[in-house]
Parts: sequence; C-alpha cells; structure tokens
Amino acid sequence: MKEFKRFLIMAKPFWGTLIFTVFTLIGVSAVSLVTPEMVRKMTGALTDGTATVEKMATYAAILLAAYIVKSILSFLAKWQAHIAAWNFVGELTLKVYAKLQSLSIGYFTDKQTGEMMSRVINDSRNMETLIAHALPDLMSNVLIILLVAVMIFTINPLLAVISLIPVPFLIFVSTKFSKKVLPKFKKNQQVLAELNSVVQDNISGIKEIQAFGKEKDEYKRMKDFCKVYSQVNINANFSAAIFHPSVEFFTSLGTVLVMGIGGTLALRGSLEVADVVGFFMYLSLFYSPLAMLARIVEDAQNSYAGGLRVLEILDMESEVKDSENAEEIGRADGNIEFRNVSFYYNEKEPVLNDVSFSVDAGKMIAFVGATGVGKSTIVSLLERFYDPVEGEIYLDGKNIKDMTVKSLRDNLSIVLQDVFLFNGSIYENIAYGNSKATKEQVIEASKIARADDFIKLMPDGYETLIGERGVRLSGGQKQRIAIARAILKDSPVLILDEATSAVDNETEALIQQAIDELSKSRTVVVIAHRLSTVMKADKIIVLEEGRITEQGSHKELLENNGLYARLCNVNTNQLRTEV
Repeated sequence: MKEFKRFLIMAKPFWGTLIFTVFTLIGVSAVSLVTPEMVRKMTGALTDGTATVEKMATYAAILLAAYIVKSILSFLAKWQAHIAAWNFVGELTLKVYAKLQSLSIGYFTDKQTGEMMSRVINDSRNMETLIAHALPDLMSNVLIILLVAVMIFTINPLLAVISLIPVPFLIFVSTKFSKKVLPKFKKNQQVLAELNSVVQDNISGIKEIQAFGKEKDEYKRMKDFCKVYSQVNINANFSAAIFHPSVEFFTSLGTVLVMGIGGTLALRGSLEVADVVGFFMYLSLFYSPLAMLARIVEDAQNSYAGGLRVLEILDMESEVKDSENAEEIGRADGNIEFRNVSFYYNEKEPVLNDVSFSVDAGKMIAFVGATGVGKSTIVSLLERFYDPVEGEIYLDGKNIKDMTVKSLRDNLSIVLQDVFLFNGSIYENIAYGNSKATKEQVIEASKIARADDFIKLMPDGYETLIGERGVRLSGGQKQRIAIARAILKDSPVLILDEATSAVDNETEALIQQAIDELSKSRTVVVIAHRLSTVMKADKIIVLEEGRITEQGSHKELLENNGLYARLCNVNTNQLRTEV
C-alpha cells in the first residue's frame, strides 16, 4: 500500500478528473440497478394479474432511459479515466527521464540502454492500467456490491446471507494469487527489459554483426531470449488461468445455493416468484463485480510490478550533486588546480594517485601517457562526472564542489574521442553547443574547426541530415563537427580528449592551427597520443600508473630524457617536425 500511496500522491494533479470518473461510475452502478427492479415489477404484475399495456410500456420506457443514461455515463467515465491516466503516464515518464538525467555517470557504467528505455517507457506505461482501469473499477465495483447487497437483503435476508458464502473464499484466493503472481510479473518486466537491451545492442551493432558474419549467432541468442520471454509470460498467465476459473466457480456455487434454497422457498409460498426472479437479476449484478475484482487484482499486480521498477529509479541518489551551500558562478577566468587528487572505480585498482597540478587561465595543458593511466579520468573529474575519492579540484581558486554542477559545466566545453551526434541536421548538432547562436556564429565556429568546407559540399549543406549517431559522416567529419559545437559554446575552458584521433595529418594540422588560436583566449586541456598535438602546450603532464612522473614544456621534457623523451623517440617524424 505504501507504493500505491506514492503513486496516488504523484497523480494528485489529476484527482479532480479521477473523482469525476468515480462519480460517473457510481452513476453507472446505480442505473444498473434499474434493470432487475423493472424485471421484478413486470414479473410481479404478470403473475398477480395487474399487468396492463400502459404499465408494460412504462417499464420499457424507464428501462430505455436507464440504458441511455448508462451509455452516456460509461462514455464519460472511460474518456475521463484515460485523460487522467495518460496525462499521469506522460508526467511519470518525464519524471523518470529527469531522474536519469540527474544521476551521475557512474550509475550508467553497468546499465544497458535497452533496459533503461524499458523502465522509462514500458514500466511507466503499465501505470495506465492502474489509473484508468484498476482504481476506478475497484471503487465502482465495491459500490455496486454494497448497493446490490442492500437490495437483496431487502428482498430476502436469508438468501442474501447465503449469497455471501463465496465471498471469504474469493478473498482468500485473491490474496494467495496476489502474493504468488507479483514475482512473476516482476520477472516478466525484467526479461522484457533484457530483451529490449538485446534488440537495441544488435541494431546499434548491425554493421559489426554483418562484418563478422555473426547473423546466425545473434539470431540464436535472440531466439533464446524470446523463448525465455515467452516462458515467463506463460508462467504468469498459468496462475491467472487458475485464478479466474476459481473465482467463477465460487460465484457460480453461490448461484447454485440460491437457486436450490430460493426455489424451495418459492414452492412453499414463502417467497414470491417475482422476488425470486428479481433476486436472481440482482445476484448477477452482485457476482459480476466480484468476478471483475479478480481481473482488477491481476491488472493491479501487473502495474505494481512495473511501478516498483519505476520507483527504484526515482529513489536513486546521484553520487554527484549540488551541496547545500553550492553557489551559481558566472563566467570563470579558467584557472584550474588539482590538489592531491586520488580516484578509483574499484578500491583494489586505483586510477589516480595523489595527482597535483595547475594551469593558468588562457594557457594550454596537455596530458600524455599510455592507455589506462588516468588521462580521461582527470577530464571526468573536472567535469564532475565523478568526484575524487581524495583531494580537491579548484576553478579560479574555488572548490568545484562549492559551485552548482550546472554553472561549473557552463564554463567547460568538451570534445570526446567517441563523438556522439544526434539524429538531425549538421546545423542542429553544431548549434547544440549554444541554442541562442546565430547562423553566422555557427558558420564561424565551423570555419575555426575546419568543418565549413566539407559541410558546404554536403547535399543540403548545413541542413543535411546525418542519421543516428552521425552514421552518414566519416570519423574525421564527426570530430570536426563536435569541435565546432564545443567552440560555439564559447566557454573559458575547452577540453579536447583525443579530439583529433580520427582525422588525417593534413586536417589535424589545420585543427591544430585552430587550437592555437583558441588557446589565446581560453584555457585548453588536451589529451592526445599524437605528440604533434601536444608539443605547443604550455605545460605537458606525463602520467604513468596513475601518477605524475614528469611535467614541463616539450623542450624541458626532452632534456629530462625520461618517459616523454622515449615517447617522442617512438615517433621520429614528429620529433623532426619539432626540430
């Protein structure tokens, strides 16, 4: 009930619509009582000889009016219920998405995209059944059961008590069913999420699947998942297949008891024939809602299973968030300092160990070292994708934990090695860095990133659609668009994490000219394997096994004849260029 209460509180903006729905369903329930009463009166008139054409016509007219009113009220109830439900689902989906956006990068490291999509869309969507069907139907069916109970007790208290005999059994069966089926519905949601993950991975990696000839292997893996998905649904529906006939049996048993005892009472003259007929009509109205409650229990359990998965996300706490006294900062100068920073993803495998360095505003700092020594981790810590395990990071002399995450990131532009572009036009992807930028500013940023020339050759220029993740562009083109996007943001700190790894030497030289221009007006942080990219840096940091082993200018580090000098010797062409 605690979780249901939470969802009801979330649905508070739609309580008015839901209350209107409940009242219309109450009207439907009340009008439903007209039919057995009219049949009872007609039967009584026919058996006692008081029937007339006018009286029969009156009963028929009342019944017709009742059906018209019932149809109108049913329409209003279903319409309003779905308005409330789908608006709630839309808001809930948005809440889950917003929560995911607020979580730190660490949360996503072991999560699959397909599973997250399933939670955002499928699990949220399941709540529609709860809001539009289960809750309104529960209220209206409970009410009609109470109303019919009053009517049958009015006709004959003994038969009414006999009619209630199946109720305890129905409650017992429903309780057992709820406890048994909930884990199965949760398993169902989990397997559906896994299936979504497999489909998403395979569609994203279709080029690799075809290139390595793995179609049969992936088909078999997909087939196995589909079998599991089918089986968990079959298991859940097996319980439902037992539950629903059990409910029908107990309600039918009540009808049998009433027929036997009611018929005996009518034979002895203790009960009018009209009352027997009317009682049976009311009895069908009494047991139908009880049987429907069985469906409501199943729907509620299915929604509940999805709801629990939604709440798991909503209850997550981000590892990186604003402190209570975090302040908004304006445009920073770009002075960066790391003080004794240590970090690890796994305590047994440290990534950074007591790293300290600083770079003044408007200067260029570069990080070099073998793969896995912590270069990209430094960037992630500066962006506050993660927080240091030990030590502090400062921007303009202020601890970045004392400023809001948004205002910190507003001062940072980043170009990653693994460039992500959205499914849209080239213009939209570049303007993503600054939605208020003019077309002239977008073109200027593209020129600086040496992207304007190839963009103008595209079929529709800047309006050319590039497909999902920029699939229609080469690696070098994607990187130059990403650089243009970062330039357009015009932040005081520009971070280039292997940003030229996918371009040819000629293009890299052009981009390097752009970097030289940018470094005059902002702080540039560069991570690169190509030494030609870092030679002009004001300070070069050499990392080895998570520690700083050397730092200085290109010339100073060559004279030290350490690791940096050995890296330079590996690439004599770059060294000759410098000479």
